Amino acid sequence: QVQLVESGGGLVQPGGSLRLSCAASGSIFSIYAMGWSRQAPGKKREVVATITSGGSTNYADSVKGRFTISRDNAKNTVYLTMNSLKPEDTAVYYCYANLQSGEGLYPRNYWGQGTQVTVSS
Repeated sequence: QVQLVESGGGLVQPGGSLRLSCAASGSIFSIYAMGWSRQAPGKKREVVATITSGGSTNYADSVKGRFTISRDNAKNTVYLTMNSLKPEDTAVYYCYANLQSGEGLYPRNYWGQGTQVTVSS
């Protein structure tokens, strides 16, 4: 069974930094795109950043220049480094991976359980 486990969330003051990690484990053949999304209370979930297996990245306009997504293919892990955090970045952050597992015929998205990030003084 494939699992994505996130870590690194917490409480940080405005202007501070956090680094989120998400490790995929289980019966995994290949991981294609990986990424992070977030959902604030009362708001729709939005995609924050994505990274392809080749390392190409894409960011939401709201985080460009402040967040950096990266991955370690040997560890099946994706990271989100968040700098210059703002109160509006407060949300539950979810990682995802589009991957081919031993459980199905086709690649599909798997999601982590979410980690809370709170930006407040």
